[in-house]
Amino acid sequence: MPAGIAAVKAIGTVSKKDYETVIEPLINDARAEGRRLKILCEFGPDFRSFTPAAGWEDLKVGMHSLRLFEGCALVSDIGWIRRSTSLTSFLMPCPVRVFGMEERAAALDWLASLPEAPGVSHRLLHGPQVLVIEVEEPLRTQDFDALALTADSWLETHTELAGVVVHARAFPGWENVGSMLRHVRFVRDHHRKVRKVALAADSKLAGLVPHIAKHFIQAEVRRFGYDELDVAVAWAGSPAHEQAADTG
Repeated sequence: MPAGIAAVKAIGTVSKKDYETVIEPLINDARAEGRRLKILCEFGPDFRSFTPAAGWEDLKVGMHSLRLFEGCALVSDIGWIRRSTSLTSFLMPCPVRVFGMEERAAALDWLASLPEAPGVSHRLLHGPQVLVIEVEEPLRTQDFDALALTADSWLETHTELAGVVVHARAFPGWENVGSMLRHVRFVRDHHRKVRKVALAADSKLAGLVPHIAKHFIQAEVRRFGYDELDVAVAWAGSPAHEQAADTG
């Protein structure tokens, strides 16, 4: 396999022991080394079925370890495996794509092309006490985990965060349902501890955000142009009396 990609091939009847001797060591090594997995799973003509115990083990692995996966390519011509994977892929916390047996090279190319780093970066400006979030790619579950870690570390020693600024040329959406739900949870857990939220973006949708957000979050929300990042940061970090003077 190319560097950074793991591969497993199912042959015959897959049992619980196969998970314990093949899958779980891959996951445990990745967890111990603090890295994420890009994995290719191949179900060729030699594959027959899963034992019931293997199915249960698969469910347990999924519940406890899916956040370690950077991406999963499934290679198979077996109809029920392709259909079930396609139906559930959007619910997974990582990109999942199905390929035919003759597309194995394309599957490897796709895994290799997945970004190593998230499409969302952030920085905490300690002076104005503002968290600036740069968005370029579809939002992923791990992006919100990283944001929560930064925000919670700050809130351990402070009562609130003055502001959050989201800087995005256009909203790219979410990678899957899991990342959308993680976004909702992040907002639920933090919006009462943030005084202002600024959206620096040029998309038409951005103009609607302040009107929608006021029904769901406690913070004041204001929209700025994409090129007005410095203005947005200054507003988000300004004290309440400056806000009152600005709004008249």
